[in-house]
Formats: sequence, structure tokens, C-alpha cells
Amino acid sequence: MKKRGEAREKRAMAAQATAGPTASGAPDEQHGTRNKVARSILDHGPSTAAELALRLELTQAAVRRHLDALAAEGVVEPREKRVYGSRGRGRPAKVFALTDCGRDAFDQAYDQLAADALRWIAQTAGGGEVGEAAVAAFARARIAAQAEKYRAALESVPPEERARALAEALTEDGYAATARSAPSSAGEQLCQHHCPVAHTAEQFPQLCEAETEVFSRLLGTHVQRLATIAHGDGVCTTFIPQAHQKTTSKTSEATKATASVNEAGRNPA
Repeated sequence: MKKRGEAREKRAMAAQATAGPTASGAPDEQHGTRNKVARSILDHGPSTAAELALRLELTQAAVRRHLDALAAEGVVEPREKRVYGSRGRGRPAKVFALTDCGRDAFDQAYDQLAADALRWIAQTAGGGEVGEAAVAAFARARIAAQAEKYRAALESVPPEERARALAEALTEDGYAATARSAPSSAGEQLCQHHCPVAHTAEQFPQLCEAETEVFSRLLGTHVQRLATIAHGDGVCTTFIPQAHQKTTSKTSEATKATASVNEAGRNPA
């Protein structure tokens, strides 16, 4: 989990390093130039400081400053330039290449690839309800491996702390989750402030449904999904009733909690 968290931190730093203007809209010359340096490496492959300076019409000293900053942020890494044929005298020139985290900061097509794959599964299975069932089976199989890891985290804490433990485990996987008391005081709300598969889940809600089923099994109680990022809400919110409540009262309390979903992040109309 620690390595995965470190990888996410590096990707976040890479995204910030290759971002354009600041959030306020004010031009950020340093950031803009640094982004051009990284983009040039993406477009042209591993490059020397001299090659980058020539392409971007900058001094080599300026390029090296940006390369040092990008290397510190995990966006690029120095390598020895490959020499084909006989090598001349002296040390080979150093080139700078994008790291995996650096590439991730640029546009990717993972969401489209995932959606295409699920669409293919549905069509191959026969379409209609049969196809939807095939996608649901895939969604449950996908979350099963995560569920085992989450189960280990929950078994080490008492029942009243399991929502918090689940939130921490989800955060390790990039969901930026928190657990808090529900406004009705009849349970808790598990809030996921980020969803790595939101764009795909928008087309295939089976992903959200399988996740909700897993939450229910892990926590040992009925849960109700109140909001999802995939459907335009600001936060994925799941209501977790108190474990000792009767089943008949759980649905009632979950319904009451729905009225307070704005507090959990639903976007205003």
C-alpha cells in the first residue's frame, strides 16, 4: 500500500508540474515553460538539453534549470544517450526522458479503453439483459480482489471503527475517502471524494453497484448509496446504518439521510 501511495503522490506532482496556468488564471511563466519542456520530450522522445534549447529557443542554462525541477518532481529522468555504431571519444551525451508518472500527467485514453472493453463484453454475451449481466459479473470479479485486501484491514478493528478503516483502505487506492457521522445520527456516511473509474461508471453503473455490494458484505450490514460522482454528484456517498438497528428501521433512516445529501457533495441543480 505504501508503494502505491508513493506512486500516486508522484503522479500528482507530475500533473502539477506539467499543468498550465495557475487556478486563478494568472499566467505562470515558469510553469508554462516547464510544461513546454516536458511536452517537447513527449513529442520528440528522449532529448539532450542542447536539443531542447534549440527546439524551444531557450538557453541551455534555462533548459537545465527546468530539467532539474522536472527531475526533482519525478516527471523526467536522465539517461545515457544510446550510440549506434562506433562511439567517439568522451562521455556520451545525457538525455532526459519522461518517467511513467510524467507520461500519466498528459492525456490518456484509459477511460475510453475500459468503456470499449465493457461494451465488447456486453455485446459478445448477447446484448440486452444477458449482456448487462455479463458486465455485472465482470464488475463483481474486478472488485473481489480489492475486497480481500479491504477485509484484512477491517478485521483488525472493532465493528464501530470499520467504516473509518474502510475509508482509509479506499484512500490507499486513490478514492480520497472519509467516514463521518450521518446528519441523522443513525449511522455513518462513507464519502469517496474521487473515483478513478467515474467516466466508465457513468456508462456502466454495474461498477458502482458491485462496489456497494462489497461495502455491505465487508461492513456486515445493509448500506445505501445516496450519491455517485458517475451520476453528476460531487461525492460518492454511502449511508451505513448502525449495526444494532433492525432491518426495518435501516431503510427508513437511510431515506432520511438522503435529504441531507447536499452536505455530502451533491451538485446543486
